[in-house]
Amino acid sequence: MKKYFLLLVSFIFLMRAGSQDLKKIADDFQKNMNDPKSVYGKNKIAGKYYDIRGFKMYAEVYGKGQPLLIIHGNGGSINNFIYQIPYFSKQYKVIIADSRAQGKSTDNGDSLTYEMMADDYAALLEVMKIDSAYVIGWSDGGINGLLLAIRHPEKVKKLAVTGANLVPDTTAVPQEIWDMVTPTLTELKNKPTKTDPEKNALKLYRLLAEQPHIPFTDLQKIACPALVIGGDHDVIKEEHTLLIYKNIPKAYLWILPGAGHSTPVVYKDDFNKVVDRFFSNPYRIFNGEARFF
Repeated sequence: MKKYFLLLVSFIFLMRAGSQDLKKIADDFQKNMNDPKSVYGKNKIAGKYYDIRGFKMYAEVYGKGQPLLIIHGNGGSINNFIYQIPYFSKQYKVIIADSRAQGKSTDNGDSLTYEMMADDYAALLEVMKIDSAYVIGWSDGGINGLLLAIRHPEKVKKLAVTGANLVPDTTAVPQEIWDMVTPTLTELKNKPTKTDPEKNALKLYRLLAEQPHIPFTDLQKIACPALVIGGDHDVIKEEHTLLIYKNIPKAYLWILPGAGHSTPVVYKDDFNKVVDRFFSNPYRIFNGEARFF
């Protein structure tokens, strides 16, 4: 079963890396995530289970200040943000959880949708008595962030998303990715009997291959300022990222050169500083254009 999740991890971090430098960055990232000294995702002091909408959601909280919710991608977990948590926890109350059916947040249900997860995060903030938060979402976490801003606008102060998509087709994601994902999805679907890990993997692969379906009209309802981020060699096509940016009323666009899907890793220092600047500075109109300073 481990092979299915290794494929998801490689999809997120290594796809289109294309150079030895980026391969080393990915290797270092994997090494740091698996470092026994790293507490993220297994911190008994900062971590806690919350009864959320029919399952137990595992979350950790770091630092003090304005609430900042960070959301990981498909098949990921809290420790995917080893470069963000220490930076942002210096001045924010960082809330980071394992999404439903991922990490320590087990879920025995037979279905999984982005809408379910967005509602989970709204419920998590509610049970933590947090009226609204800044939000960072990576990959599937970016989709969850968009839906959180659409479905629960009162919960999002500002939103930063990287590597998000609106539809599960080749207008958003190149064919080579579907060629990679489809065989494993077909294999999982066709297994006559499945172990619990295989059932969970099937949910995650179906999520990846069959969702989301977010119309532009929903994006146009997002009221908060949003920073839309992508790599110029992302698994999400640049023109698709541009459409997301164009359809959010108060949006900014940041395309990072020489980066694939792993902008919070490859550009960790720049990513942290620019997103922090976006969150901490006011939204203003300058010569008819929205800017943050």
